[in-house]
Order: sequence, then structure tokens, then C-alpha cells
Amino acid sequence: MAAPNIVNVTSIYGKTTAEDLTTGTLQLLLCPTDKVLKVNTIIVSNIDGTNAADATVGYYNDVDNANYSLASTISVPADSTLVVLSKDTSIYLQEGDYIYGSASAAGDLQIIISYEELDDA
Repeated sequence: MAAPNIVNVTSIYGKTTAEDLTTGTLQLLLCPTDKVLKVNTIIVSNIDGTNAADATVGYYNDVDNANYSLASTISVPADSTLVVLSKDTSIYLQEGDYIYGSASAAGDLQIIISYEELDDA
């Protein structure tokens, strides 16, 4: 299957997903067949009122079968946020690509991903 030509998209849906990060690596946002996802924002929040925790967020490229780091073990202070990706540095995911993440401590970090799903069907 092929990703749609973004010049010819017929619909754009704004979407948001959120997840609690764990010490294991989680697949957070997978690009489905025949779609393109424009990832606008990735924000990691530390909800622990006392301790910092490290965040790791990456991009898996299905064509290369390779992982690429967006944020590697970056410390997020207690009650703070880390902007991993913002609208002015957005990226595109093609079919099979995904965003993944993990934390140094379970229960401390949450991640929010805002994106657009582009479709030509």
C-alpha cells in the first residue's frame, strides 16, 4: 500500500492520544495503512510532585527498519513538562512508522501526542 500524496488529501482529522509511560518501551502512535500522520506536538509531563524522571521518545522508520531518537533519557523535573516536538518542528509518519517512548520510573511520566491524520480516500 502507498501513502497518500499530501497535495491530494481529501480529509484531515485532528487527533490526540495520551499514555502513561512505563519503564518498558511502548509503541505510542502507529501510522495505519494508506494514511499519513503529521505529528505536531509531543509533550511529556512529570506528574510526580517530588522526583525527576528520564524520558525517552523515538521514531521508528519502517522503510529503514531503524529507530531514531527524538529525546534520549532527558530528565523531566518534578511537576514539569518537556516539549519533545512542537508545531514548528513537526514530522510525518508513513505506513508502518511509529512513535515510541519509555520512562526511567513507572507512574511518573505521561505523554500527549497531537497529530493530523491525512487521507485521500
